Amino acid sequence: MKAFKLLILISLLSFQAPAQIMDKLKSMKAYSGYFTFYYDEGADKIYLSVDKLNQEFLYVYSLSQGVGNNDLGLDRGQLGNEQVVYFEKQGNKLFLIQPNYQYRANTSNPLEKISVQQAFAKSILFGFKIEGQENGKYIIDASDFLLQDAHGVLKTLTRAKQGSYQLDKSRSSLFMERTKSFPKNTEFEARLTFSGNGTGSEIRSVTPNPDYVTVVEHHSFIELPDNQYQPREYDPRSGSNAISFMDYATPVTESIEKKWITRHRLEKKNPNATISEAIKPIIYYLDNGTPEPIRSALLEGGRWWNQAFEAIGYKDAFQVKILPDDADPMDVRYHVIQWVHRSTRGWSYGASISDPRTGEIIKGHVSLGSLRIRQDFMIAQSLMNAPYAKNNENNQPMLEMALARIRQLAAHEIGHTLGFAHNYAASARGNSSVMDYPHPQVAFVGNEIDLSKAYDRNIGEWDKVSVDYAYGQHSTEELPLILNKAYEKGLRFITDFDARNPGGAHIYAHLWDNGQTVVDELQRMLDLRKKAIKQFSVDNMRKGESYSKLEDMFVPLYFMHRYQTEAVSKMVGGFEYNYAIKGGNEVILKPASKSLQIEALQQLMRTLQADEIAIPKEKLSLFPPRAFGFPRTRESFKSKTGLTFDALGAVETAAEFTLDFLLHPDRVSRIQQNHAINEKNLGLSGLLQIISQQTLEKSWTDTYLNAAQETINYKVCEAVLNTLHAPNLAPLAKVELYEGIKKWQQNYTKKATTSAFARYMQQLIQESLDHPAEWKALASPSIPDGAPIGMDCY
Repeated sequence: MKAFKLLILISLLSFQAPAQIMDKLKSMKAYSGYFTFYYDEGADKIYLSVDKLNQEFLYVYSLSQGVGNNDLGLDRGQLGNEQVVYFEKQGNKLFLIQPNYQYRANTSNPLEKISVQQAFAKSILFGFKIEGQENGKYIIDASDFLLQDAHGVLKTLTRAKQGSYQLDKSRSSLFMERTKSFPKNTEFEARLTFSGNGTGSEIRSVTPNPDYVTVVEHHSFIELPDNQYQPREYDPRSGSNAISFMDYATPVTESIEKKWITRHRLEKKNPNATISEAIKPIIYYLDNGTPEPIRSALLEGGRWWNQAFEAIGYKDAFQVKILPDDADPMDVRYHVIQWVHRSTRGWSYGASISDPRTGEIIKGHVSLGSLRIRQDFMIAQSLMNAPYAKNNENNQPMLEMALARIRQLAAHEIGHTLGFAHNYAASARGNSSVMDYPHPQVAFVGNEIDLSKAYDRNIGEWDKVSVDYAYGQHSTEELPLILNKAYEKGLRFITDFDARNPGGAHIYAHLWDNGQTVVDELQRMLDLRKKAIKQFSVDNMRKGESYSKLEDMFVPLYFMHRYQTEAVSKMVGGFEYNYAIKGGNEVILKPASKSLQIEALQQLMRTLQADEIAIPKEKLSLFPPRAFGFPRTRESFKSKTGLTFDALGAVETAAEFTLDFLLHPDRVSRIQQNHAINEKNLGLSGLLQIISQQTLEKSWTDTYLNAAQETINYKVCEAVLNTLHAPNLAPLAKVELYEGIKKWQQNYTKKATTSAFARYMQQLIQESLDHPAEWKALASPSIPDGAPIGMDCY
């Protein structure tokens, strides 16, 4: 009997609970909008009203307040992944389900669609107990969902070995300052604390107490766009990014994989007019916390894109304004350019929220690292001739160059959020794209450096092609013709994988390079570098500054040639090619001529000459041991001489940089193969002969220069041995390298009676050949951080 009464009581309470929560909601603050929710301040809970069962919407998580360390990458404003989701009721629960849009059937046959949906897994992101129900609306407690680490901060800290942390709910809460609801989007925030034992240097450098790391994570529920958007087919030559999926409704005669470019929706008010305003212009908003003169520079650079939209017949279709003071930069209604602070310099990047079903971009979000402008300023400062000889106020020339760079940076990062990829072949065609990584183009006029043309001031010709392909009013048949015409003009598009690969083969695709002919540009740059180093003095820094700062300023000047060197190395064993398609008119594959490769080698050999890369003796007195409070950082010269400046260590580092690219196993294997295919191509024996003539056979009467050359020569032999023992080297390339290094050993044997260096090198080579498994190169001082030059994008 007692058990029966208890059962009756439980049943009564269970019926009363939904009624109680509905009454309780009346006392809470209601936030009406796309999703209506209620906030219970006393319990710190958010109750969500769900009236859209089985109706898809977009869920996005992001980080509105970050950690501030570039290496960890947990930046203010960092977007997470966008996910199509929907609520489904099962029993007394609502599930938040993510369908699988990687596999679909674009068909009007519902049974065909279901067959694909049932073939692949979905993901249930969260389960909610139904707390109440009224008039077709379900009330759920969303607090635990919002207080989870959706952005993966804990995973990032763990992966980066910053310590042992866990989400500490006692130190976490909902964050109502920017928790709001609008007609088409609902925005939530939660302040999360991760507690534990913070041991990593990165997290310790940016937190007041590394045992407690507090951030704010943002959650967005967004209405999906209507079905009036028209996806556009992807062409690998176009420079556009793409989404891809498998469409099982595709006829067997066609490719099952579909690719659509990512782009904003843009339509003319008057489709028949040559020039028309847009129905809805693309408007970006600059962070209102950005200071002057940076603010004006970013506004100007961002607005360059309107030139490209004007070229395809739009009037004021692309605009950049200041973010209203009451606007939230994480609000999906705003495309934002955010000025992000970190403790160290690092990459800027352009991200976006797009509809995974179609590729339509809903929100563009640019993150610009604020320290980048200081690096550009320092680069300009190192190049100038005694800018502070008379006073500490001669800042304008350097500031102008730095501002010119961030104008280009703003355009570059916005380009990513418009749907465009990097184009690293643009510098070979008059800097035809802001989507390249630009190295400052500087020159001497007499004894004064000219910085006036360091960076472009307009959108590029390739960018207009990309905009036309993505946003122009064209039929499907007309789109390839746009690209055919561009390639006829000599424009090219080559992106990250081909340009970033250290063993890369494309002769035009490079980061941070200049010049239609990169070989000539390396020659010019080495001449300019030598002159700038010659006039470098204490007057490159302000009165009262530490000589340690002068040393750090010298770093980008000394290594000024590094990226052009990398570019020229790709001429050796290189090719010209494109992402060609059948029916296009672009070059498919064309090997670099032997004469071009020889010319490239001759210029590369300059970077292995003692009189070229040894720091002049008279400059070494500018670099005393580091001052108290100014330790070496990863952006400083490294040393094998303890506290003192290591002049030969700088030479060793510079030589190794060239050799790592020139003698990369992929390149060496390719040279051997190209020569086997056509004996007129450069072969490995020819390569090694030129290297030997320009390095190993060089000597100097000056003891300092001779020591520098022997340091270089040591690195040359070591580099060949490294490549010889590389596991991925082609067998016949290994044979030729072996023959080459044996000849070098014989030459050292002949000199061994009179040269201690020759005796050691002869023995080093023999030991490497006798015991290849035990071979280990001598570590050089690591090259200071260079990329990003002034911190460009990711």
